[in-house]
Amino acid sequence: MVMDSAAAVRRRVRRMKETAGVRGAPAGVRGERSAAGVRAERGAPAGVTGGSKKREERRREGLALRGLCTSSAAAAAVEESKKTQIRVDAANSTYVFGEDVSFGGVFRCTTGLADRFGKHRVFNTPLCEQGLVGFGIGLAAMGNRAIAEIQFADYIFPAFDQIVNEAAKFRYRSGSQFNCGGLTIRAPYGAVGHGGHYHSQSPEAFFCHVPGLKVVIPRSPREAKGLLLACIRDPNPTIFFEPKWLYRLAVEEVPEHDYMLPLSQAEVIRQGTDITLIAWGAQLAVMEQACVEAEKDGISCELIDLKTLIPWDKETVEASVRKTGKLLVSHEAPITGGFGAEICASIAESCFLRVTSFITYSDFS
Repeated sequence: MVMDSAAAVRRRVRRMKETAGVRGAPAGVRGERSAAGVRAERGAPAGVTGGSKKREERRREGLALRGLCTSSAAAAAVEESKKTQIRVDAANSTYVFGEDVSFGGVFRCTTGLADRFGKHRVFNTPLCEQGLVGFGIGLAAMGNRAIAEIQFADYIFPAFDQIVNEAAKFRYRSGSQFNCGGLTIRAPYGAVGHGGHYHSQSPEAFFCHVPGLKVVIPRSPREAKGLLLACIRDPNPTIFFEPKWLYRLAVEEVPEHDYMLPLSQAEVIRQGTDITLIAWGAQLAVMEQACVEAEKDGISCELIDLKTLIPWDKETVEASVRKTGKLLVSHEAPITGGFGAEICASIAESCFLRVTSFITYSDFS
């Protein structure tokens, strides 16, 4: 899938270079993947059962404490960030909760936390997303750090009213007298190849339209830990989407110490002169491969990881596009109404006289 997607991007990059000034049609949306082999029951946790479950949890907890986790560095990094926050919280005011959280979660991102810090700090909730988010808003409004987990981002929609009309507007409607800035919502998102329509969606654009929220998506385990800690400690309610690809494919050395990475600060991870490529989350792996393939055609690509979608780092993107004159944005979500359109519209307005080729974005969902 990575090679096919990278090849598609390579063809687009080459076409953009060859047809400067010509508007192209955006790529279409791929058909829905088969859901064969996936549990049909909503919320049914994956993994082991019985006596082997305890052994698996102990094994994963030990791996999470190391700098390198070969089974799932991303899950270990997310777990370690929550351990770090709870450990340094002298006021004992950090809470982690969600469906199956005390058991370790579907992707084992909370393994061992309940045993280590107590079930009054790490606990399960009923199968009710609007309820658990509403509970998190109340906790945060009382001055606590509330880390709410939505088991899959596809299930976040029942909580849409709580997030959009309550959490995002809490500070504004009270004239800054009250806020729920201590709320962080974690949600695994994106496709992994066989998730079907209930386990593959990328709903980030829905929340990017809402003032008062921050939306953050990491590309790697190291980024996941640093960005998640920054989200937890940020004075605004934040949605932290975790690419499911990272749970399975990513192996990376993650520092054990307490560190944060700045929000709303994009990173140029590859310098180039011919075209600017922008992505976030697991799509960065596709774009990095596309850069390698494009280089074989003599095309120098500058690759930017946006990291924070709202508020996004417009200055870094503008500076790159003014240098290269061309822009391509790639994301997993559907094209229509996607956040790539917002980036393209903004850059078209601010860099109108500099862009020499069409602005487009592609979708590999």
